[in-house]
Parts: sequence; structure tokens; C-alpha cells
Amino acid sequence: MRERRRLGVRWGVVCALVWVLVGAWGGPWGVAQANTAPPSGPELEARTNRLAAELRCLVCQNQTIADSQVELAVQLKREVREQLARGESEAAVRDFMVQRYGDFVLYRPPWREGTLALWLGPLFLLLAGLGGLLWHLRERARGLGAPDSLNNPDSAFDSAWPDDTDGQPLPPRTSTGPKP
Repeated sequence: MRERRRLGVRWGVVCALVWVLVGAWGGPWGVAQANTAPPSGPELEARTNRLAAELRCLVCQNQTIADSQVELAVQLKREVREQLARGESEAAVRDFMVQRYGDFVLYRPPWREGTLALWLGPLFLLLAGLGGLLWHLRERARGLGAPDSLNNPDSAFDSAWPDDTDGQPLPPRTSTGPKP
């Protein structure tokens, strides 16, 4: 019986030693974590700011999430920081944002069929505005602008308002404002 107890004590001591050594060393888990330690401090902030400068604020639309102070932009920047802190690459975070919000979230969307409206839309609006301006100036030069009734305010009002005074002149106005 004594021998059994001695064997149990030895076995307990061996298990405790192994437990302490694995805990202190970290075993294979500790090595894996040491090799993939996520960045922190200034390096993480620099990567976060660099990536946030490439992502558009979905509310402001003319600012990046790095520049915007809108609540959604702050949340997106926090999400970028958390993913980078977990060890995700910048490309993986960018792909996550595009998958979630579409190509519009990129401040410089890629040139492809789905983003042609983003690239060519402003050009078409500018050309349409210039075309409208040129058309208006050409019509104005031809003299086909506004009809005479709009150029002469008296004739426009005479024809537009019914004669409700029964031919009687209107009384003169005595005051335009409230009495003191």
C-alpha cells in the first residue's frame, strides 16, 4: 500500500512539473502566439491611419474615415484598428470593408464595370451642365428667351389677375408697416 501511495505521489509530482513547465514556456500555443503577435502602439496607429485614409466616410462622402468625426466613421476606424490588432493584413481589412459596404467605401475605387458610374458620373454631369449653359446662351442670343409679358411686369399682371374692382380704382395705400 505504501508503494502505491509513493507511486501516486511521484506521478503527481511529474504531472505538476509538466504543468508548470508547459505553463511557463507556453508550449506550442505560446510559440504560435509569439510568432503572430499583432502590432500595437505607434505601429498599429500608423497602419490604422494609413488604411483609414483609403476608406470613404459613408455619411460625409467627401472625407475619409480618418478625417471625419461622424459616429459611423469613428466606428469604422475602430473596426479597422481592431482587425489590424488581431493580426489581419491591410488587404484583408480592405476586402472586408468592400464586401460589407461595396466599392463605394474605397476612396479610390477600382476601374471596372461596376464602378464606371463612380468614375464617369461627375464627367457626364459636368458635360451636361456645360451643354445646358451653351444651349441657354445660344437661345438667349437668338432672342428666343423669355416672352415679352415676362419682361414687362405690368403686362404680365394685367393679363394674369382678374378684374375684381368692377372698374373702380383701388384706394391708395396709406402705410406699408404697422402703426406705431
